[in-house]
Amino acid sequence: MTAKEKAVELYNSYFDLGRDFTRGVSMREFAKQCALICCNEVLGYMGADRGHQYWTEVKAEIEKL
Repeated sequence: MTAKEKAVELYNSYFDLGRDFTRGVSMREFAKQCALICCNEVLGYMGADRGHQYWTEVKAEIEKL
């Protein structure tokens, strides 16, 4: 995937989420979903030896919020 394609993909992820926000999703849920998108991006490019466990734990903590 090119950098431009990734940029469009990320933009679309947040754009779609923002559309839900305008339909009554709380700011708390919106922020949580944004943070999960971020964690999933980091985890998608990370090897097991480069902080994968840390980011998995971060994601788990976000899900508890």
